[in-house]
Amino acid sequence: MPRTGLGYVAVGRSAEIDALLRDVDIVYEGGASFRFIAGKYGSGKSFILQTMRNYVMDRGFVVVDADLSPERRLHGTQGQGLATYKELIKNMSTKTRPDGGALSTILERWISSVMSSVADKGEAGPDTPEFEEAVRKEIRAVASSVSELVHGFDFAKLLVAYYDSFVEGDDEKKAKVLKWFRGEYATKSEAKSELGVNIIITDDEWYEYLKIFSSFFVMAGYSGLIILIDELVNIFKIPNSITRQYNYEKILTMYNDALQGKASHLGVIMSVTPQCLEDTRRGIYSYEALRSRLSSGKFSDGSSVDLLSPVIKLAPLTNEEMLVLTEKLTGIHASLYEYEPKITAQDMALFIKAEYSRVGAERHITPREIIRDWIEVLNILYADPGKTVAGLIGSEEFAPSAPAAPDGAFEFEL
Repeated sequence: MPRTGLGYVAVGRSAEIDALLRDVDIVYEGGASFRFIAGKYGSGKSFILQTMRNYVMDRGFVVVDADLSPERRLHGTQGQGLATYKELIKNMSTKTRPDGGALSTILERWISSVMSSVADKGEAGPDTPEFEEAVRKEIRAVASSVSELVHGFDFAKLLVAYYDSFVEGDDEKKAKVLKWFRGEYATKSEAKSELGVNIIITDDEWYEYLKIFSSFFVMAGYSGLIILIDELVNIFKIPNSITRQYNYEKILTMYNDALQGKASHLGVIMSVTPQCLEDTRRGIYSYEALRSRLSSGKFSDGSSVDLLSPVIKLAPLTNEEMLVLTEKLTGIHASLYEYEPKITAQDMALFIKAEYSRVGAERHITPREIIRDWIEVLNILYADPGKTVAGLIGSEEFAPSAPAAPDGAFEFEL
């Protein structure tokens, strides 16, 4: 899924995105939010996550995102939870650093803003001991606020240490502080000897440090922190039931923090397949505390989309929305390869009709399948301008994507 340019192909998800943006308003005001985006493979879950990523960066938020995998989970006994934290920090992005790796930029921007604020007060001239002491006082004030949070004391010490190394031009020490923030110290003794702190970020506590970061980012002039986690299905695939339950417990902790006021300026959005969510044997609903919070109530008949519930279920795009999608793809393809498209509205309508005519496809067809097949059509017509859409669809040269697998069709990676 590309990180930029998604607006050019955005179709039919405005209601869902508007609902998530209302959550962002809550986070901006100092609250917290937690949402699941539920949909079949190829329905647009990752698309919505990346679209939200771009929106919130434009609004001054810091964004971290990660795809879960067998090596990256929410909880693990062999570093899988910490691996997710490292991935999130690696992908930390802001409007000025949209491609990740923004942590050092954020820290240095914070220090520079404190220096500018002190200079504007005119109490001491730059390059004087009084100015440096005034800046240090402001730095420590922020660090003191952070130190009041759980695990915040050592975090605060490291903020001060980063400032000291910044002023002294000690790049080696700055690198060590960043190493700690990234969760790369393996032992407490190593962190103690190099930085004088008695704690490191671990599998069990990595999420607590993201809560500290969210508070610090606001003090540093940002709007808050948004966490995006994709491919939650990798927890569903874990063969060990106890390990799955620990991971679901971590989700419950995040959910409760958002709803019980234990986190501030923090938003979490996770993507999930319907089976991963609703399966009562292996899925999220197998954890009763989550099932009772997330499942639909007795008044829901499933005929309408509830955009206020913790789970936003993606409805299939309509035929008309799929048609708009093919039109946008045609324009992008023509712009990329620098030709004048000869595709007509009738050609696109014929293609959509052919896609939906597949047996059972009306229930399972997804934007991913439409994109894959239509790009194939455009590629073939570009290579051989003598061919037509009608002739191609009826030929053996065009092989439509297989319908998306039913929710129950799943191969587990053991």
